[in-house]
Amino acid sequence: MTILFKQLLNLIKLLHSENGTTQIAWGLTLGAFLGFSPFFSLQTILVLFILFFFRVQFGAAFLSAFVFKLVAFLIDPLADSLGQWALEEPSLRPLWTKLYNIPIIPYTRFNNSIVMGSFLVALILSPFLYFMFIFMIKKYRTTVAVRFENSKVYKAIKGSKYYDWYAKYNDLYGR
Repeated sequence: MTILFKQLLNLIKLLHSENGTTQIAWGLTLGAFLGFSPFFSLQTILVLFILFFFRVQFGAAFLSAFVFKLVAFLIDPLADSLGQWALEEPSLRPLWTKLYNIPIIPYTRFNNSIVMGSFLVALILSPFLYFMFIFMIKKYRTTVAVRFENSKVYKAIKGSKYYDWYAKYNDLYGR
């Protein structure tokens, strides 16, 4: 629980910083892949490997995975019909047969129409989501963050001794 809370705090801190726009956007986009894919599958392991290997914001990825897991349940009928179309397309049948005979690929469970459809939806949406998230982060930083930092509540919190203690603690142990 504390790891998730720390990642969310890091996400908020990164949202208010001037850098890290692409890290957050990639985290949110990869979280969409996590949300659309089944929990115990090769796709999940691959996305988690990408999260650990590259500089991607974990809090953004896990928050996005939670949101898109809820969205995935809503679009399951669409994903099912899309996956069924892709799996039953006669011109793609040799590809699916060849992939199914590769030793590790069947663990992706691509032969399930909902899994295939959800993967295709995530694959199609990911470029749009990435650029939408970049736009939203920049818009957040120019409007919401500026308004919040100019508010009386923020100025009161920043002027308190508790904030000074937090800032000193964060400087010593935060990184």
